[in-house]
Amino acid sequence: MTVCSTGGRASLRRNVKQVLGLCRDRYFDLNLRHFHEKLHELSYTWVKLALQGAGLVARGRKRGVHRKRRPRRPLPGMLLHIDGSHHRWFQDERWYDLIVILDDATSEIYYAQLVEEESTVTVLAALRAVIERRGLFCGLYSDRGSHFWLTPKVGGKVDRNRLTQVGRALAELGIQMIPAYSPQARGHSERNFGTWQGRLPQELRLHGIATPEEANRFLREHYIAEFNGHFQVRAAERGTAFLPRGGQNLDLIFSMQFERAVNRDNTVSFQHLSLQIEAVRWRATLAGCTVRVHKHLDGTLTLTHGPQRLGRYSAEGKLLQHKPAAPRVVEKTRAGKVPKTDFPIPLGSPAYCAGFPLSHNPGYGWLI
Repeated sequence: MTVCSTGGRASLRRNVKQVLGLCRDRYFDLNLRHFHEKLHELSYTWVKLALQGAGLVARGRKRGVHRKRRPRRPLPGMLLHIDGSHHRWFQDERWYDLIVILDDATSEIYYAQLVEEESTVTVLAALRAVIERRGLFCGLYSDRGSHFWLTPKVGGKVDRNRLTQVGRALAELGIQMIPAYSPQARGHSERNFGTWQGRLPQELRLHGIATPEEANRFLREHYIAEFNGHFQVRAAERGTAFLPRGGQNLDLIFSMQFERAVNRDNTVSFQHLSLQIEAVRWRATLAGCTVRVHKHLDGTLTLTHGPQRLGRYSAEGKLLQHKPAAPRVVEKTRAGKVPKTDFPIPLGSPAYCAGFPLSHNPGYGWLI
């Protein structure tokens, strides 16, 4: 965005009032660096001094004790950070969580969406979206929220043997999870969210966006790429650690999974629903068997028994995919033999002796 249409850089420097007017009237809630990006033609130092001279920007404080940051991973895909920020993104009374996934090596944002609340479902949806677009990565760094880890003692170490739904999904894909034990350990994410909170609300206001649906579309189609253009850095080494995801069924992996026992009438009780299992060819009945209920991100359900899929159901429990009918069962007689419905033609019959071709007609025996 250019401050004025004519005059060039020299005229802009002479007209400080125009820059100060833009800062006061249109870009009043932007930080200094964000505001400078809207001007294009002016140097950052000149804008900073002009705003400080007018009292619109506070002069910087002296830096504190020098601290050395943890070195970044050398390749993209080696370590991803996931975190959520609870904030008034629309600058009103509404609070939303912004879920962000970024790469440790480059600070590239792979995913950013506003949700009502950071939860198991919203985290699974975010991770699936990244894997579908980028492939499998090596490790995920997160806080110790209950959807990532089970922590027996508050503030203590996580239980690596009892996996959450997120932990189970990533374990199936061979992705390592790394817990953070202090806010300082998540410094990369914390600094990133400071930038988001200082920019995204202002961008939403400038674009007239007031709903989460519009905001998420704006993020996907425009702002993530713009954000990466400003803050993404070059990786220390060439190449990537992302791997193709192969044939993994992400629809099943990124679902909420629960074990249930099949009732005597071949139904499964799940969250006040009764899921009827259709007959299968490989077993007379599934009563008493333990099956797995997959609750997908869209609310639909799938039943599986080992590698076998038993059916897919709507969120209301209605069967969506019918299985082929089982073969007809033939009852045996008391003697244990199956009664025959046709009989061989006697050797001395006219039909046998005439040598005519024979055809079988169920219920009527052999016909000429």
